[in-house]
Amino acid sequence: MGSPTVGTIGLCPERTATVSTASEPRFWHELPHAPTVGTVLGHRDALPDGQATLSTVEPAPSTPTAPPFRVLLLRSGPEVKAYVNRCAHFGVPLAAKQEQLIFQPHVSITCNVHYARYRWRDGVCDYGECVGEALLAIPVVVDAQGRICIAPGNPDASAP
Repeated sequence: MGSPTVGTIGLCPERTATVSTASEPRFWHELPHAPTVGTVLGHRDALPDGQATLSTVEPAPSTPTAPPFRVLLLRSGPEVKAYVNRCAHFGVPLAAKQEQLIFQPHVSITCNVHYARYRWRDGVCDYGECVGEALLAIPVVVDAQGRICIAPGNPDASAP
């Protein structure tokens, strides 16, 4: 089975994201072209247990020239975590393609550019130039149909 390419295939309970004007983003929704709360990122059953999967959310029809929003989905049993595919060290994607993604199932994800290593459970860097910094976590919920949806949440609650 190939890696899923995910677009905005539907919405869970519809809400909107807030955007900050801060120069360096602290939260996923502060990034340009971030999808809205409720956007479907994929389906849990399409993610093998212990798999880290790169995914993209295509831009909204109102911004067709915007680049896709890059997401990293991690599955451990029934739990799914989502992070922005963006290294905290230098802001580059952790990997540009699925086959370039470096990870140890249920343990860590490593940037293939600078080799900063992030913990699977919370996205905090535990090795490399950005120790203590974290990936931008995207709160998600798996609905009754198994869809992985961006969930509403208090951004400060997800800060490391």
